[in-house]
Amino acid sequence: MDASIKKQLEITACKIRMGIIEGVFNAKSGHPGGSLSIADTLTYLYFSKMAVYPENPDFEDRDRLVLSKGHCAPALYSTLAERGFFSKDELKSLRHIGALLQGHPCIHIPGVDMSSGSLGQGISAACGMALSGKISNKPYKVYTILGDGEIEEGQVWEAAMFATQYKLDNLVAIVDNNGLQIDGKIEDVCSPYPITDKFEAFGWHVIEMNAHDFDDIERAFNEAETILNQPVVIVQKSIKGKGVSYMENNVSWHGAAPNAEQYEIAMKELNETLKGLEG
Repeated sequence: MDASIKKQLEITACKIRMGIIEGVFNAKSGHPGGSLSIADTLTYLYFSKMAVYPENPDFEDRDRLVLSKGHCAPALYSTLAERGFFSKDELKSLRHIGALLQGHPCIHIPGVDMSSGSLGQGISAACGMALSGKISNKPYKVYTILGDGEIEEGQVWEAAMFATQYKLDNLVAIVDNNGLQIDGKIEDVCSPYPITDKFEAFGWHVIEMNAHDFDDIERAFNEAETILNQPVVIVQKSIKGKGVSYMENNVSWHGAAPNAEQYEIAMKELNETLKGLEG
């Protein structure tokens, strides 16, 4: 990847992380840990890969994204705001009664392709979108992001069988393997390991990726573009809470909002990161 492009993506990802913290702090609730772990992937998709159009969010041939782990909506909202689908000021009213942005993605929000949040169901919706695209001979790709704890849900594997049965090579699933879910380490709760072997057994082409290295992210998604007649899953190794030191690899930040002091620390750290990237 060109160094200047990589730096711009890193800058954008940092701004998206700041938006995540802004939203969750003002909501006084939400899910910062898993939102921060997918910020780089969303940055790459919306600023380098996907054909999306803020001025025409419902364009029929746009690429689609379904956030199957819908509780990490703060990451999607911050990304969409940064991309220009709606004002960044909306992030400050996250989860407020009557506000545009609620706790899970809602299809009425500009740029949101599917309401989601009931874990395990988003990938099924993504399969339906991908099959529709195949039947209609449409050029779009469908991306869906799942949590590694989410794939403990049986419906995920029903969808995995469906995608293979119908050779949905226009579908790319991303499993965010940060190793933690609300109750602790995924391996202690109900281990989905080995994730790669399971998807391979279900007939998927599997790619592994470092979720915080834009060179590796680009490599993985470029490889996904070359696969024909089978769905692709990218298993990304990530850090829960990435970018905020006290949140990193700390399960207590799965679903908790920072207080005023913690907010200031997080924003100071992210501002320092941003200055370093821009300097």
